[in-house]
Amino acid sequence: MTTIVRTVETCRSVPSQWDAWTSTGQYLYLRYRFGIGTVDAYDSPDETTWPDHPLGTLARFGESNWDGTIELEEFCERAGLVLAPDAVQVPWAEYDGRRA
Repeated sequence: MTTIVRTVETCRSVPSQWDAWTSTGQYLYLRYRFGIGTVDAYDSPDETTWPDHPLGTLARFGESNWDGTIELEEFCERAGLVLAPDAVQVPWAEYDGRRA
């Protein structure tokens, strides 16, 4: 299983989304929009460098509906990710608008 050790909440809801890093240093983009959760791996959080639109290449869950809010713990559970007990979590209220 993939273990998440750091997250930055980049949007609180509609969609809920996070920049995340694994214990091996891999960057992941986590997003929950319209009832669908997706996990995609990229080289960096700079979306201008991403070769494709996030579609859930590593994980995808849910059913299409109007829901756009989910807590990180539930997202990880449903996506098959492990949130490390000592993971650094930067909440939306502290996000400065820079993806890094």
